[in-house]
Amino acid sequence: MTNTVRTKPGSDADRSASPGLTSIDLDVQGMTCASCATRIQKKLNRVDGVQAAVNYATNRAHVLAPHGTTSASLIDVVRAAGYDASLPDPNQDAEAVARAHARGIERRFVFSACIAVPVMLVSMITPLQFPGWQWAALVLTTPVLFWGGWGFHRSAWVNLRHGAFTMDTLISVGTLAAYLWSVYCLVLGSAGTIGMKHPFSLHLMRADSLDAVYFEAACGTITFILLGRWIEARSRSEAGSALRELLKMGAKLVHILDEDGTETTKPIEALQVGQRFVVRPGEKVASDGDVVEGNSAIDAHVITGESVPVEVGPGDHVVGATLNTNGRLVVRATAVGADTQLSQMAHLVEQAQTGKSNAQRLADRIAAVFVPIVIALALAAFGAWLAAGAGAGFAITAGVSVLIISCPCALGLATPTALLAGTGRGAQLGVVIRGPEVLERARAIDTVVMDKTGTITTGEMSVQRVVPAADESGDAVLANAAALEAGSEHPIAEALVAKASEQGRVPEASDFRVVPGRGVRALLDGREGLAGNAALMADRGMRIPSRLADAAETASGQGATVVFVAWAHAVRGVIAVSDELAANSESAVERFHELGLRTVMLTGDNERAANFVAARVGIDEVHAQVLPEQKLSVVDGLRGEGHRVAMVGDGVNDAAALAAADLGIAMGTGTDAAIAAGDLTLMRHDLMLAVDAVALSRSTLRTIRGNLFWAFFYNVCAIPIAAFGLLNPMIAGAAMAFSSVFVVTNSLRLRGFRPTR
Repeated sequence: MTNTVRTKPGSDADRSASPGLTSIDLDVQGMTCASCATRIQKKLNRVDGVQAAVNYATNRAHVLAPHGTTSASLIDVVRAAGYDASLPDPNQDAEAVARAHARGIERRFVFSACIAVPVMLVSMITPLQFPGWQWAALVLTTPVLFWGGWGFHRSAWVNLRHGAFTMDTLISVGTLAAYLWSVYCLVLGSAGTIGMKHPFSLHLMRADSLDAVYFEAACGTITFILLGRWIEARSRSEAGSALRELLKMGAKLVHILDEDGTETTKPIEALQVGQRFVVRPGEKVASDGDVVEGNSAIDAHVITGESVPVEVGPGDHVVGATLNTNGRLVVRATAVGADTQLSQMAHLVEQAQTGKSNAQRLADRIAAVFVPIVIALALAAFGAWLAAGAGAGFAITAGVSVLIISCPCALGLATPTALLAGTGRGAQLGVVIRGPEVLERARAIDTVVMDKTGTITTGEMSVQRVVPAADESGDAVLANAAALEAGSEHPIAEALVAKASEQGRVPEASDFRVVPGRGVRALLDGREGLAGNAALMADRGMRIPSRLADAAETASGQGATVVFVAWAHAVRGVIAVSDELAANSESAVERFHELGLRTVMLTGDNERAANFVAARVGIDEVHAQVLPEQKLSVVDGLRGEGHRVAMVGDGVNDAAALAAADLGIAMGTGTDAAIAAGDLTLMRHDLMLAVDAVALSRSTLRTIRGNLFWAFFYNVCAIPIAAFGLLNPMIAGAAMAFSSVFVVTNSLRLRGFRPTR
């Protein structure tokens, strides 16, 4: 696989291939909410030439910077914003860090809950109150506010020093206001008298100027928000578990085979490209490589999602982290470390998780100005209630409730948690999704264009029939065809060479040249030889004998591809070559139709052969005898008609069409060029996986949009309710925490996505 990722207009995809830019990833510490990520991203993007995406859910910043930009300078920018950053530590256990973070929040929550529960009970249930209970509430609330809620206050202060407001500012200001007002009432007033003067109260509000204490609101709010943050931290850790499991699948040790045949067991980091290593039965393949000795069955489900082991032998390629089931193999390493297919796959998934959808960009812009607006609304509510004569206690309660319930953490979690779960699930199934912009394009497509050979069919061609001219032998026709095609990598050429090799030695040809869309030419014993379609013969002015034309027509009608063979200025024979339909092609086309998609097939084959295959699988539209450059024209033509087009392909000649399509789906078993051009990469040859990719993309985007709708709807409804004095700050804190937990747990449903079969 290649590390290059193409970028479409408006894409947040990895643009590391852009001229003059280098990619730098940073682990960011100290973020507590979405506005923190937005602030850091703004600071980084103010650096000349820098393009940054900061992800709150992964605590990661992905930066594209001009060559010469150092990570140290970027870290300084993050620190200047009031946070900290460092280069990712490859030896650091991300899962352990996530668990430690969750445990830290859990400790604060448990401590706060043990204190907050009795404070809330005694404050809200009159029979439980005793003389001086307010002073006891003050003593108990103080450690909850200043130790349990220390993270909120510290974050608010750090950002305030830098002239910024965050979600933690709302929590800190709200709880401190409730606490300080209560202390003021307790010291200077007759605190404790419960009043219900406001006609719209929900029996949770008090409205006497110096007769109300809100210790239970202060410590209850901190406790509920800590509960939400704890559940959120655990859920975010679960959402990213698929990627962590993917990264842990690689082998830790390797049995390196020295030149003298001695085996030495070393850490995987010691393996270098070109070295041979041994894979025993039951062991993981240490790294990507080619088998040089032995035969075995390889279980590759961790990479491709395919559960059936594949037989391999000398000359076959194997992928690191796959499982050797039964035989001993000697493998020569072709890629190590970050260049292995597993690492590249993990890299693509991780890059996808740092992206943002258009909807999330809107949410980020709103979050950036949201906090100052909320503070203004809280002050307005406070002033309005004072002016209305409701009393200072009630006015403070309304203002504090607005501050606390408005905290839009759910906005910041809506996209990244869904991406974590969706892309992680995709990786488990064998689908690599490049980013949220891909999900948005996947939702809009209405047409799927598919290459035939290697996509709808297996791409494994075999010779079905050889028909020689009247004065030639079939063996001679096949042998010369193989000689002419020996320099080609086309599946048809491979089939001809393989069949001819079974019957004897293949002659040598020279001056090999490809005639695009027609076939090949080369010199046989100094004379020009041709192997290709009828158009190639016509271009050279050669007449096809009726015997051969009839045989070709019969074979084409049966879905075979025909190759005419000519030398010495005459057509000497025709060979029928065909490949089998891939196992799930017919079911996949049916599922595309169920998803409301029109199906189109592109092929260089003749029209009769193309229509035969299309009829078998149920394709709606066929474009036959298409040259590589014409595939791009067909895609552009469909888009010009107003269609949103997805292109599925696996070859070099599909790369341009994949790049031009609204959604490029590349078979991962194909070429690097196709994989680089695709938005979605399928890790095994299975057209049904393309259906799963589209369905998962749509499901992930639906989840993101549902999350964002809930987050916006929650705030739009909650702020007026709080401003009208209908919510106690403690209940507001619980509701705010619930909104974040809802978004995260809703995203986790994607981990249960099941492919349809």
